[in-house]
Amino acid sequence: MWNNQYPGTPPSFPQADNGYNPGYYPPPNGPPPPPVPRGSYPGQQYHNQHPHPHHQQSYGGYAPPSGPPPQGYGGYQSAPPGPPPGQGYGSFAAPPGPPPMPPAHQQHYGPHFEDSQHRDVQPFFQYSQCNGKRKALCIGINYFGQDSELRGCINDARNMQQFLCSNYGYKSEDIVMLTDDAQDWRRMPTRQNMLDAMSWLVRDAAPNDSLFFHYSGHGGRAKDEDGDEDDGYDEVIYPVDHKESGHIVDDLMHEIMVRPLPPGCRLTAIYDSCHSGTALDLPWVYSTEGKLKEPNLAAEAGQGLLSAVSSYARGDMGGVFNSAKGLFKTVTGSNKQATEVTRRTKTSPADVIQWSGCKDSQTSADTQEAGQATGAMSYAFMTVIRQNPQQSYQSLLVNIREILKSKYSQKPQLSSSHPIDTNLMFVM
Repeated sequence: MWNNQYPGTPPSFPQADNGYNPGYYPPPNGPPPPPVPRGSYPGQQYHNQHPHPHHQQSYGGYAPPSGPPPQGYGGYQSAPPGPPPGQGYGSFAAPPGPPPMPPAHQQHYGPHFEDSQHRDVQPFFQYSQCNGKRKALCIGINYFGQDSELRGCINDARNMQQFLCSNYGYKSEDIVMLTDDAQDWRRMPTRQNMLDAMSWLVRDAAPNDSLFFHYSGHGGRAKDEDGDEDDGYDEVIYPVDHKESGHIVDDLMHEIMVRPLPPGCRLTAIYDSCHSGTALDLPWVYSTEGKLKEPNLAAEAGQGLLSAVSSYARGDMGGVFNSAKGLFKTVTGSNKQATEVTRRTKTSPADVIQWSGCKDSQTSADTQEAGQATGAMSYAFMTVIRQNPQQSYQSLLVNIREILKSKYSQKPQLSSSHPIDTNLMFVM
């Protein structure tokens, strides 16, 4: 039956401004003083590309010189030129253009290690250029007739489908929709259908693909069984049949949707659910200021994770998992040790990011926007991008929070499978 509808595919899922001139300023009396020598510092490259406007102010209060300075004085051959075209001394520079695009080559980070063949290795990842194939999975569950029925989740899924097609070039035939108003049971967000759809989403993933996962529904927390959560709880989501089939835990979603991805493949995940801050179990977490929580790779290696680190640096994610899994079984110390060991397996050379509706300790709002029931996070994400499609990760997170904070207490989070330069352009 499935193959008649979708030949060669798993059940139910398809194949995949005006310038500003403040006027003339007289030239300064002699050249400016030479710059003070200084060493390099973190962020120097960014500052060189985006000079602070104060650095472009004039040296005011000087009368025009009687003539040119002596030949070669201070390294100048003639009087200093006037202001650059379209910009006077003392003015602010024109606002910068859009944020820079992510680099296309591999990004190495963290400590260096020596593998069993005495080779120098280092963890790496690769940003996606998002110019490959596009696939999406959108899940919306209102839990009709159940306790704590929701109103806006199906709307979220349909709005997100339309948003992806209108703004990012996705095609409806490459988007799987699971909603609990579906007439076809294969489109119902049951636990098995959701897991099958997650597997479909990442199947045959390649570098520079852009995969998208959206979930709007109930979320919660369950007691952590494997020691990989700082707070002692796993984050979970609830299928429509969760009372019969159970919830889906963050570890399983990571195993299905993150681990199989190759370097340079993008997975963007949005969770509009309670307790969803790290629902995809990604180890780096960012705030509006760009600060982050991150695993201590050197400390983890010092606890005997060299084999896992070496496998990771070679891109052998299976080796990472097996090595760390074996080490985890030998851990007999504190919870912190177990956390360090298993969290090490959550990094990835792929480009995986998650926007979540709230921190792990918060609940997410099901609300009314523009006369329609909707999830607050889904609404804010789509609104901010429609207002300005060319934003940095940091700008996008700040603007989402600005929309939410006027009405809701929830604070959305950005997390990732690798360290992010939050000043880069968000692409999808």
